[in-house]
Amino acid sequence: MKKPWGGRFKHSTDEMMESFSASISFDKRLYKNDIQGSIAHCRMLAKCKILKPQEAKKIVGGLNKILKEIKSGKFKFTERLEDIHMNIENRLTKLVGAVGGKLHTARSRNDQVCLDIRLYLREETGRVIDQVNLLGQTLVRLAKKHAAFIIPGYTHLQRAQPVLLAHHLLAY
Repeated sequence: MKKPWGGRFKHSTDEMMESFSASISFDKRLYKNDIQGSIAHCRMLAKCKILKPQEAKKIVGGLNKILKEIKSGKFKFTERLEDIHMNIENRLTKLVGAVGGKLHTARSRNDQVCLDIRLYLREETGRVIDQVNLLGQTLVRLAKKHAAFIIPGYTHLQRAQPVLLAHHLLAY
């Protein structure tokens, strides 16, 4: 697949540079968000009559098939295609043909990246909040369990006064 940004270059990119600039090793985790955003974009294009209903149906079907392939481990990510977007787009055009290329109508790669990251962070923020809440509950449980346990309190790395472990734990 030709690189979308490589139009004016006469020669292909050096392998070392491709390896250096490829992000697929860590942006694989964006696959659900990328596909979710692409499906929403495809539906918008159909609603605006930019895509015919049968074209939109074909693209959404292809994206759902890719989602299943990735979840089942059958999808082969390749560094040569650099990122999650190109890996998915390449597979989509193989599945549905040239109509898959219409998915980028009215959407830049930067728009796609921003959406993917925003959706991903929304999910991950929820997980982080859950973990912070769990940590707080654990600290309260430990404070109750060790309510009378005395430990040394420190000031400037030197023992200063006795404090309760519970008090120390609940400070967090």
